[in-house]
Amino acid sequence: MEYLDITLRAAKIAGEIHKKYFRGDFKPRTKSASFDLLTCADIEAEEAVVSFIRKHFPRHNFLAEENKYPTTDSEYTWVIDPLDGTNNFACGLPIFCSSVALVHKDRVLSGAVYDVTRKELFYAQKDKGAFLNGKPIRVNTASKLRQSMLITGFYYSRGREVDETLKAVKSFLFKHILGIRRLGAAALDLCYVASGRAAGYWEFELSPWDFAAGKLIVEEAGGRVSGRLGESMPLDQRHFIVASNGRIHKDMLKVINSNRTK
Repeated sequence: MEYLDITLRAAKIAGEIHKKYFRGDFKPRTKSASFDLLTCADIEAEEAVVSFIRKHFPRHNFLAEENKYPTTDSEYTWVIDPLDGTNNFACGLPIFCSSVALVHKDRVLSGAVYDVTRKELFYAQKDKGAFLNGKPIRVNTASKLRQSMLITGFYYSRGREVDETLKAVKSFLFKHILGIRRLGAAALDLCYVASGRAAGYWEFELSPWDFAAGKLIVEEAGGRVSGRLGESMPLDQRHFIVASNGRIHKDMLKVINSNRTK
């Protein structure tokens, strides 16, 4: 099977597990941070996705949120967030998704983000465009901050990161933007930029499984994704993420960095 087909099917497999447990009788537990929840749906979805992919590509590597996997000599790695937006999911808020990406060396070949509650499947293949349920998507055409709806997220730490984010929120609002939303699922946030629902998004300290698929989808939809200084983002570490339609990217970086703690 083609890589893209496996990527799409894997994202949907996770989504079906989300649907099985959503608003059901389960007890979430906390991870290392008391604000970061974990559910049986996270664990079961990751196990199902990894098992499915291994049937087709047994030598490939896996980088996923909930477990560590033995490495092989393969140049291919599947980057998986089995349930992005776990806190929303655990509280019964229908804003969550699965995220699956295939990386060859440091190049993302395909990515899919699936929101089972809305039956929305966002996906992209390198150099072949971005799609939502089979139809091409593009970033929006806002060229100024005052024309823009933005999305942000709050890092689990309640320290400097949140303070900087809140200062940036205030600065953006004083630029008379259309508004700011905090949805709680980074992969979906990126897809909303890709599909033109928002002009930009920023968040502290995302892991590769949070942004690998969404970054490709934004870029294939004509947008831009970078670090806070405009730098590229290797998939072997966490990053401050800034995504936009490309037109407002420099303006976003200027506002965000003007609130950087020295």
